[in-house]
Amino acid sequence: MISVVLADDQRIMSEGIKLILEGDKEIKVVGLASNGLEVFNLCEELLPDIVLMDIAMPVSDGIAGAKLIKNKFNSIKIIILTGCKDAENILNAMNSGANGYMLKDINPEELIMTVKSVALGLNVMHKDVIFSVTEHVNTNGITSKVTKGTFDHCINEREISIIRHIVEGMENREIARSLYMSEGTIKNTISGILKKLNLKDRIQLVVYVIKNGLI
Repeated sequence: MISVVLADDQRIMSEGIKLILEGDKEIKVVGLASNGLEVFNLCEELLPDIVLMDIAMPVSDGIAGAKLIKNKFNSIKIIILTGCKDAENILNAMNSGANGYMLKDINPEELIMTVKSVALGLNVMHKDVIFSVTEHVNTNGITSKVTKGTFDHCINEREISIIRHIVEGMENREIARSLYMSEGTIKNTISGILKKLNLKDRIQLVVYVIKNGLI
């Protein structure tokens, strides 16, 4: 059973999310909070597997709440569920330790799948969130900071080039076309990068790059 604490200052929103999540027999909502400080206190009391919370809340917002929780309970997974797709908020949330960042326009099945995926150890980001971050990166002209010197020596120049393209939001087919390689080569190289960095998927790679200031 996956235990979840919800945090949203709109009670009707929390009750609706609770109803959706508990429609799945593997998920149990064990507490409701209205701000980041309340959810931290519930974490001390209940030690949930997952915290699912909004960003914009009074007293202590979701980013501040994430910092409090991760500083004391690193094993608790945090999913931001919000209507905000501003790149600064996304980056702040990821740097605060959030394991997922989803927008409130997702459907119930996607929400349940997000909770289960994060519980299994994956990092999950809404596709529009990834787009927003990569647009921010491109607009500010900082993608070039992803260089060989920023990674462990095990990552070679070709892999760095592929990582740049992933951060820019490109799919394997687009990367292959850009680098004049086969799509199969790109796929195999990405698998090798993930293995070297001990990451599970492309999303974790993007988050790794963001969290470590490599962009």
